Amino acid sequence: MSAEKIGFIGLGLMGGAMVARLQDKGYSVTVLGNRDRTELDKAIARGATEATDARDLAAQSDIIMLCVGTSQHVESRMRGADGVIAGMKPGAIVIDFGTSLPDSTRVLADEVAAAGGTYLDAPIGRTPTHARDGMINLMCAGDQASFDQVHSVLQDLAENVFHLGPVGSGHTVKLINNFFGQTVSNALSEAFAIADATGVDRKNVFDVMFAGPLGSPFMAFMADYALEGDPSKLAFSIANATKDVGYYVQMAEDAGTPSYMAPAPLKMMQGALEDGMGDKLVPELLDYYLKQYGRG
Repeated sequence: MSAEKIGFIGLGLMGGAMVARLQDKGYSVTVLGNRDRTELDKAIARGATEATDARDLAAQSDIIMLCVGTSQHVESRMRGADGVIAGMKPGAIVIDFGTSLPDSTRVLADEVAAAGGTYLDAPIGRTPTHARDGMINLMCAGDQASFDQVHSVLQDLAENVFHLGPVGSGHTVKLINNFFGQTVSNALSEAFAIADATGVDRKNVFDVMFAGPLGSPFMAFMADYALEGDPSKLAFSIANATKDVGYYVQMAEDAGTPSYMAPAPLKMMQGALEDGMGDKLVPELLDYYLKQYGRG
């Protein structure tokens, strides 16, 4: 049994896979979920302890991990009489694995420091399948000594663990990364839709692009839906992708540098949300583009 006692908040598909990995590696885990108990109950069946609230979880943990959807969700779990900060032990380390606004992250880091702990951001790259096998990427940032203290735990979760600088830098890099990825996903969706409109074969378009310097695993994941009808290779919802690009736009505005590229894909993704596609996966954006061209 590994010595560190870990509290984990947010057992969706990604969080559930990460908790299973921690349990495989012998960590004692206390868990706190939300409305969907699927992954929570799996973790409890494997020996995890369920906390009554975030304060209770923090009181039992040396390392508190969060994997929740938005900055608002993180803040609600961290603050208040039943929050992490209220129950946190001196010297505890809090790690936010979600994709949050850097300004929110930095404010929370100050609040945690005032309570005697340390706050790190460590957003995730790759999928729940990778997480189950300890093969995700982690974009970490924050106090170097605290990062060094939890590095071995992070290595048990990830293939690649980066330290990117002061707190908030991980979330900054993740938002830039996701903006770029969703710009590509929208561009490729339009490319396939225009191929249909102009009467050329989608696969010919893909083969030509993929054979050149544009080719990438991300492009292949997107194309699996357009060519084979399988969106699961890129298991990331349109709702979450839209949130991330929206956060990127807000981050740029907060820095006094508005984005010139993000508004176009963000407009299309927001349209897909309004069309009821939030729970669909990113490769299925193609259907929304086809609909705009009267071909859906």
